[in-house]
Amino acid sequence: MIVGTVREIKIHEYRVGLTPACVRAYVAQGHRVVVETGAGEEIGFPDELYRDGGAEILPDAAAVFEKAEMIVKVKEPQPEELEFFRREHILYTYLHLAADAELTGALLEREIEAIAYETIEDESGGLPCLRPMSEIAGRLAIQQGAKYLEKAYGGRGVLLGGVPGVARGQVGIVGGGIVGLNACKMAVGLSADVTVLDLSLDRMAYLDDIFSSQITTLHSTPHHVETVLRQSDVLIGAVLIPGAKAPKLVRREDLALMKPGAVVVDVAIDQGGCFETSRPTSHDDPTYVVDGIVHYCVANMPGAVARTSTLALTSVTLNFGLSIAATGVEGFCQKGPGLAKGLNLYRGDCTYEAVARAHGFDFTPWFEAMKVAPHE
Repeated sequence: MIVGTVREIKIHEYRVGLTPACVRAYVAQGHRVVVETGAGEEIGFPDELYRDGGAEILPDAAAVFEKAEMIVKVKEPQPEELEFFRREHILYTYLHLAADAELTGALLEREIEAIAYETIEDESGGLPCLRPMSEIAGRLAIQQGAKYLEKAYGGRGVLLGGVPGVARGQVGIVGGGIVGLNACKMAVGLSADVTVLDLSLDRMAYLDDIFSSQITTLHSTPHHVETVLRQSDVLIGAVLIPGAKAPKLVRREDLALMKPGAVVVDVAIDQGGCFETSRPTSHDDPTYVVDGIVHYCVANMPGAVARTSTLALTSVTLNFGLSIAATGVEGFCQKGPGLAKGLNLYRGDCTYEAVARAHGFDFTPWFEAMKVAPHE
């Protein structure tokens, strides 16, 4: 198969879908690789390294799309890229389609086969391709929250760790999954006063076991949500429903409960955000203020540490990509139900139920779309 990757064009997105090491792996298995010139230049992967790995360097994205059968990206296609897609293409990237009806419709019209990193599941039901970016986003959430809590950025002027004789800053984390766990690690490391809300007793017990008396865990009831809103200097939205739109857990009227100049960081913004007042921002203009509360809602947070993110991401996406290249989408999906959940679109059919439900599209199970037998 001819596999291609292009330079990401989302604002301040420097990650790349394939590293030179990935190229070597594809070539070693008999595939051809084409790479847009400069695709990895910003993070220390010049064209020469790709060429040394066996890739053909092409002058622009149009040339890559023209030659490649499978496109490996990091972020969802941007409007300028849609014209390059044709029916024969396999797209392998983060898609987050439940939050974007227009993009979903455009890709359905082009009848491509699209596998989303964020919906591939492993045998235990985990999300292996989402995990590394969730780890990074969780850690960055505290880093960014602490920065924008500074007075010069419109925040309350509170130091999360405090100093002797002064109370520590208070961090609320809504959701104790991978993002929440990593946000906890960073907040505890800064000596903040940390409270985590979650619905799962098992998850709360796990977090309590790890952090012991360093954090407080609370069951996510309306009363406890209000309590955390009132006390938090930084509030992290870390809720995920795989492949679906994030639930709106904090309404605009709830912001009145918060301290003026408090900061909310909505890590769920890729899936629509878990605060009603959230809207996607960029690294160029990352924050805005609603009712006195600073909102940080950058939709590609890990792009801020693009080299680390690329290496972490490709360490898990590579083997799945090699499998797709070896067997095609059909063979990949037939290898197991968790892999089949990665397929969001197939030749004009929406094959991921949460995406179809989010936009009112017809849902077609992957095996019906392919006209093959389902898994037993």
